[in-house]
Formats: sequence, structure tokens, C-alpha cells
Amino acid sequence: MYITVCHRVSFDRTSGGNQSLKFHSLLQEPSTKRSKPVSRVTSLASLLPPVKTAPLKRIGQTLQRSISFRNESRMERSAPPPAPAAKRRDSKLWSETFDVRLGATQPLSPKEIKRQEAIFELAQGEQDLVEDLKLAKKAYHDPMLKLSIMTEQELNQIFGTLDSLIPLHEDLLSRLRDARKPDGSTENVGHILTDWLPCLSAYTPYCSNQVKAKPLLDQKKQDRRVQDFLQRCLQSPFSRKLDLWNFLDIPRSRLVKYPLLLREILKHTPNDHPDRQHLDEAVLMVQSVVADINRRTGESECQYYKDRLLYTEDGQKDELIDQSRTLSCHGELKNNRGLKLHVFLFQDVLVITRSVSLNDQPVSYQLCRQPIPIRQLDLEDLSDGEMRVGGSIRGAFSNNERTKNFFRVSFRTGGQLQSHCFQASDAFNKQQWINCIRQAKEAAALTGNQLPETGQCLETGLGC
Repeated sequence: MYITVCHRVSFDRTSGGNQSLKFHSLLQEPSTKRSKPVSRVTSLASLLPPVKTAPLKRIGQTLQRSISFRNESRMERSAPPPAPAAKRRDSKLWSETFDVRLGATQPLSPKEIKRQEAIFELAQGEQDLVEDLKLAKKAYHDPMLKLSIMTEQELNQIFGTLDSLIPLHEDLLSRLRDARKPDGSTENVGHILTDWLPCLSAYTPYCSNQVKAKPLLDQKKQDRRVQDFLQRCLQSPFSRKLDLWNFLDIPRSRLVKYPLLLREILKHTPNDHPDRQHLDEAVLMVQSVVADINRRTGESECQYYKDRLLYTEDGQKDELIDQSRTLSCHGELKNNRGLKLHVFLFQDVLVITRSVSLNDQPVSYQLCRQPIPIRQLDLEDLSDGEMRVGGSIRGAFSNNERTKNFFRVSFRTGGQLQSHCFQASDAFNKQQWINCIRQAKEAAALTGNQLPETGQCLETGLGC
């Protein structure tokens, strides 16, 4: 899951249900297309996403209460009260704020109007982000600490360095506002951006921490007090129907949007405009910064999952796992008997595991087969209906449904053939797994070390 993120974002198929495949990288650029003013939904994951952790399920509970009527001798249970309306965020266009009386004597060209709209969107997004970061601290972090719902150490792990991001974005917002003329237009922003963008390096520890934060938050949700508190927040208007992880993932979503926002401003800036050179430089800078954060987050995620592997015998320990610095994808697959497996495609090795829960610790992954070196791996795409399935399931699925979306991996070691048939959740995930493994094989053949980025993320978040 980098900004899984595997984040996770989302640029994929995360609309409900379990997502079995998470891709990395977590940091990917979303669309800047303006939408109607509806509740804003962000995308990593993860850290928090190929993985990213399966999307959070929102469970709505309606509290019922009894109302006593003075003129009635008995209590009657009322109908469930309507859920509070989600607090909607105002969404404005720059043209709605422009004061024509104070503006230029010459009418603005359509290109200049689009340029001003893009600059305004950048500033408005900063304002929204600052509000959301402060809300996450005020409505979630501080009350849970005060009420001892979580320990300070747990909250520090989950929220990471979120506090450090608030002044960072307040600074950019202040600069953009100062650059705005009395009529609401802005002449130059390139110099502001080139001066401010290096500050985004503060995102490296935040995004890297999300890899560990997401599993810990999922674990803590098993606590009744935590679950009750988060549920009450979700039902409150201030949340806009976003859960805690949505708020924690908003900074990553904003980060990956900067390249698009800046390119949109540049697109509508004439070549002879004094801001053009600075904007060209800013676009290159932000692409470099995001790529570096993405790489470091990916390395953190890879290390996290390596640390969560459990070996049942020494022979399963493979130096290719230890040497891996990138995790191309991971997620849930089934074998031909319907057994759920969690498969990891590291830089140079495919690892087959079962997820296990030990005490109150985050999920670990127990190896159930020998790791398969990518260079020795053979991949076969199986046609629907070609695979025979076993197991004790009767009548749950038709034969056709149970034999769809299979592929096979195999390799020879010591003269013996090891073969595994995997079933993906759907045709899309199957094809993504096949593409990912093929890319890994091509990279192993060409370089022996590097795995190219998939450039895809099925969730948003974490991972991403």
C-alpha cells in the first residue's frame, strides 16, 4: 500500500467491499476537475496502497430514545431520529469573489480567467487542508487523550507528525493571500511556490509513519470505547461522514495533488508571462519532492511487512527477502481449495503467507510455502473453467463462478516442481496481479535488482 499509498488514494476500484490487491506507489495524482459542493471524500492509504489495507467499512448505528408525552400514560418508543445532516463545505469559484469594480479596465481573457481559477483552487485547498488538520487534532486526538480512550503513545503513533504540517500549510496560505490584489486576482505565485515547496520534505516522516499507523488504528477499533467514540464522531455533522482515517489520509491526498494543481496554473500561463519561469521550476521541484517521498514511503512499507513475516522453519528465510527494498504489491488470494492466502510480491521474491492475529498485536503473516525467486518463477494465465477446485463448499457458488480468475505460478528447485494456483477476487485484480508479476520478471531479467513502479493504486489509502 505507497501512499499504497499502495494511498490507498483513490485512483482505482475501492467502492465498497474488500479490496484484495494493493499497488504501490501510494502517492498518485488525482483529478483536479471541480465538482459540486458535496461532502469531500479523500482517498493510501497507505500507507497506507497490490495492498493497501482493505477499505474501512462505515457502520452506521441509530440511537433510539423514548419520549414521554405529558398527556399520555405510557411511554412510546419514537422512530429513529434522522441522522444529523453532514456539514457541507462551501465551494466557491474565483469568479464569484472577483470585484469587477476594482479590477482591470480591460476585460480578462478566458485563458486568464482559467489561470485565476487554478490559483484560487490552490489557495482554497490550502484553507480546507488547514481546517481539516486542526479538526483532526481538536475533535479526535485531544478528546481521546483527555478521556484516556487511547494512551499518549498510541495516539502519537497513529497521528504521527500531523501537528508539524499545520504551520507548514498555514504559511503557504498566508503567502497566497498576501499575493492577492484588492480585486481578488493574483499576478504571480511561482516565486512563492519555489520558495515554499522544499518544506514538503516534512511529509516524509508523516507518510512513512502511516504504514504503521493504519494497522494500529484498525487494532484499536476492536476496543469498545474506541469504537464507540469514533462512531459518535462519524455520526456528527462536523465529520462530513468521514472517519478518522480519512482525516489522517487527507495530507497525503493533498500532497499528490500538487503536481496537477501547479501544471494547471502553468497550462494557463502565457509563455511571455513573468510568472512562467518560476512556475516551470516549481513543477519540476514538486515532482521531484513527491517522487522522493513516494520512494521513502515505499521503503518504509516494505520494511514494515518484512518485519511482520513469521517463519515456521529456518529454510523459509531467504536473503532475497532481506535484500528487498520495494514491495510491488500484496493482497489476498485464494488457492484452488478456497483457502485464503496473503501473497507478497517483493523486489525479487514472491512470498506466500497466511495472516494470523497474535494477542492484541497487529496482523502478522506466517509463511506457508518456500519463497519463490522472481527469476525462477514461471507465470501462467489460466482460462476460466480450466481450473478444478476442491474443498468442502457445496452449493455456495456455481461451478463456473468458482473456477474463474485463476492464474498459476511455479518454479523448480532441487529437481522438484513447486506449483501454486491462485484465484483473484475478480478479473480486474487477476490482470493486475499478472501485470505486476510480469513487470517484476522483466525487471529481474534486465537489472536483477530494480522493480519498476507500478504507477497504480487500488485504494487509497495507506499504502498511499
